[in-house]
Amino acid sequence: MTVKNLMIGIVSSMAIFTLAACGADNKETSPAEETTASENVHTDHSDMNHSSSGEVPEDLKETENPTYKIGSHAILEADHMKGMKDAKATIVGAYDTTAYVVSYTPVTGGKTVKNHRWVIHEEIKEADNETLKPGTKVTLEADHMEGMKGAAAEIESAEKTTVYMVDYMPTTGGDEVKNHKWVTESELSALK
Repeated sequence: MTVKNLMIGIVSSMAIFTLAACGADNKETSPAEETTASENVHTDHSDMNHSSSGEVPEDLKETENPTYKIGSHAILEADHMKGMKDAKATIVGAYDTTAYVVSYTPVTGGKTVKNHRWVIHEEIKEADNETLKPGTKVTLEADHMEGMKGAAAEIESAEKTTVYMVDYMPTTGGDEVKNHKWVTESELSALK
């Protein structure tokens, strides 16, 4: 091999690597990939404070005989955020209602939050006596997180259940979460 052929080979290889690197930044994603990426990023609220004042809507009815009594302890099966699953919870309140999974765009800006659990019937502006159906457009009155109150939302699913307000220490450490809204009865289990 001559020096000239060797130089042509080296320059060609460098050009190929340069073009490949530039092309990596221009990758197109399908709508399905964009949706998946959005859902993964925007359903994680682990950096937010999930404590609340403990205030509940005036028309929310307390459960007369809840499975988990106020003041009792249970294990959280929910994994709405880091440090929640398997944490020991203290039951602060128990209420009969319909719990909704919603997707909403925060009033503070940013991308749509997909499949947020849970907003209850009494925290939705347009709610009357009927359970809202998936696809219904609503306005949130809940203020569990920054940008939620007043946000335009869409109902993803509904479940008639007992919802609980709980206090818990995250399994990942940090401060105790006080008056967390909401976990459903199926997201709790008895202490072993």
